Amino acid sequence: MSKTIAVVGSCMIDSITYSSRLPKPGETIIGNKYEQGFGGKGANQCVTAARLGASTIFIASLGSDSSGKEYIKKLKTENIDTSYIKVHNDLHTGFAQIMVTETGENVIVIVQGSNTLLSSKDVEEAKEAIQNASVLLCQFEIPLEINLTALKLYKGHGTSIVNAAPAIKDINTEIFKLSDIFCVNESEAEIMTGIENITVANAQLAVDKFFILGCNTVIITLGSQGAVYASKSNKNIIHIPSEPVKAVDTTGAGDAFLGALAYFIAYHSDLSLEECIKRSNRIAAESVMKTGTQTSFPYKKDLPKELF
Repeated sequence: MSKTIAVVGSCMIDSITYSSRLPKPGETIIGNKYEQGFGGKGANQCVTAARLGASTIFIASLGSDSSGKEYIKKLKTENIDTSYIKVHNDLHTGFAQIMVTETGENVIVIVQGSNTLLSSKDVEEAKEAIQNASVLLCQFEIPLEINLTALKLYKGHGTSIVNAAPAIKDINTEIFKLSDIFCVNESEAEIMTGIENITVANAQLAVDKFFILGCNTVIITLGSQGAVYASKSNKNIIHIPSEPVKAVDTTGAGDAFLGALAYFIAYHSDLSLEECIKRSNRIAAESVMKTGTQTSFPYKKDLPKELF
């Protein structure tokens, strides 16, 4: 097994507007800034891991439009292996409309576009590269059956991490069982478990439901509250707080966390999961202090040496 991180996931072009607050239904408000950039949960997580120094391969699907062509160029500049990215003529590259308030709060609408054309065959063609990786990362911005194919191919070869985002209420329970680590944020956990207003105080209830569904290890990220985690061998949650920072834009913070988590598991195998989560929280905190998605992800050279 090589110290490689394999990501099977999505690419999106992010269209981001900034304003003092979110508009009410039917209301038009005036914003103060607009940005367009590269996003998508799969790509975001892959870029984060690569910037921390990981060797990464990305299995994904792009459109043949100008956005798709620019995206491949961008990924190559991040030193990501793009050999397994498929380009399609009949559908546009995925798109995300993001609104961010002055407190860093965001809402996002995605149109999957070419991400829906990623197939099980594409994953199977990358079988050897996936199985040789020390960590596999999957998310829900691609068809769920693609996640299932990747997880089945990878089982027993390393550590698989599934980020169940965007959240879906009813999914094939095999995904829970096949993932070594199942990670969601508080709103995603609410949708999938039915537990409302999840905080550190009631996160145990949500984690217990995930164990009933078949999960092995569960992480729930809680924004400024940090994260909680538990595993089948120790089902009582452990809370890992996050250092307080002034958030400018929280877009992509969860992806920064997951890309960092994959990096620390792959490259610092001597660390406990608790320590990996703690350090990943630090990376995510760095990202929320800058605007944009991938533009906010830090490089290893700019981070404290004690993290590594």
